[in-house]
This record gives sequence, structure tokens and C-alpha cells, in this order.
Amino acid sequence: MHTTHQLLPSAHGYCTHCKTEHSISSEKAQKVCLELMQILNEKKRIDLVVSDDQADPRFSTEYLFGKARGKMIGVLICKGQDTSEHILQSFSGQYNGIWEVDGWAPPLFNTDILLNISQDVEKKRKSLGRKIELQDPKSEKKSVLVKKRKSLSQNLMKDIHALYTVSNFSGESKPLETVYIGNGIPTGTGDCCAPKLLNFAAEKNLTPVSLAEFYWGKENLSGTRKHGKFYSSCLDKCQPILGYMLCGL
Repeated sequence: MHTTHQLLPSAHGYCTHCKTEHSISSEKAQKVCLELMQILNEKKRIDLVVSDDQADPRFSTEYLFGKARGKMIGVLICKGQDTSEHILQSFSGQYNGIWEVDGWAPPLFNTDILLNISQDVEKKRKSLGRKIELQDPKSEKKSVLVKKRKSLSQNLMKDIHALYTVSNFSGESKPLETVYIGNGIPTGTGDCCAPKLLNFAAEKNLTPVSLAEFYWGKENLSGTRKHGKFYSSCLDKCQPILGYMLCGL
């Protein structure tokens, strides 16, 4: 039996525009999370909008209990303009290599464009990798090839971050690199549950009421995430953008 054990703000961050900290409560959403946990236990899959006979094996929760380990899952309770209640849910990053699953909040970018810009660079990186393996470990040529591959990766990450559009509740949408507070945007920024949920709500003109996130699956390697436990939004990737995203509530 899972029990709630924290009622701290699930999502919070400093807003440079308002010069203040914005946050959203987790209490109400934690109750919905407990219901979602029960469904995940019973169904053992995340493609919950289809019948059992139409279930896609790629979306089985067994994926989260194997080598891939677990994943953060989030729930956001919102109100529509007519005060009707809406419940949104999201998973962090990709699920088994897939960015978009029906019934879950989408990423902050166009997945087709991401695929197009990534494929060509990945081919070049793999080609360089094969050449690097053939070089003498201490040769200057190997050093040059390694630097070239690193440069390709860094430039790709900049191009990927440029695809992200971040929205808030003041009706604004800005590129990720202009929103992030700090130096050097970590890989995966914008892919966590809270940013996905808040961005989707803002785009749908929904008003967030409560947000909670829990970990589902095999404990992570560092031991900081355990199955069925609630956690606040992460410090390095989420908090530097959540102040902006929560602005206007």
C-alpha cells in the first residue's frame, strides 16, 4: 500500500520576471497519483486509452523493472475555463525510445524535426567512432577525431535545445535557452514530468491546481529514486525553468 509522505511543493522555481519564487501544491495530485499507481499495477502498461487486445508491448511496464530501470511519472490537476476538472499525466523523457504516447503529455518540441537533425549527426558520430577505434591509443590523429566527435555532440545538443518552446500562464512562449537560469543547459532539460505537464496545460488554456510526481520501476543506480515514492521536481533541470513556467498562475 502506497501512502503520501510529503506535501512540499512538487514544482517550484525562481522567476526572473517577477523576482519571486512560484510554486504549486502536490497534495491533491498525490491522491490521483495513488489511483494511477493502482491502474499501472493492474494493467502493467501505460497505453491506457486502448483495450487489452490492442495494447502495444513496447508500452509494458516490465520495461521499467529491467535494465532500463524506472521512470518518473507525473499528474497535473487543472481547471478549464468553464471550471471543469482536467487530469493530465506525463512520463519523463522517452518511453522505450518513444517520445509520444496517446493519453500522455507530449514533449516541448516537434519530434519529427528532432529525428531529422539527429539522424545525420548520429551517422557521422558512429563513423568517427569506428575510425577512432582503428587509431593508435596515443596518436595525434585519434585525439583530433575524438575532439571532432565531441564537437559534433555539443553542436547537436545546442540544435536540439533550440527546438524547445517553453510556455507559461502569462500567455508567453520562449525558447528554452532564453528561459533557463544558469550556465550550460543540462541534457534532458525540459523532458521531465513537470515541464511537460505545465507546458501542455498552458497550450490548452488550462489552469494548474496541483502537481505531483512519483517514481515507478526498478530503483535507479544512485539509489535516489525508489519505486512508488513521491519526489519534488529535480534541482538542476527543472527548477531553473519552472519559475518562468509557473508565472501567471
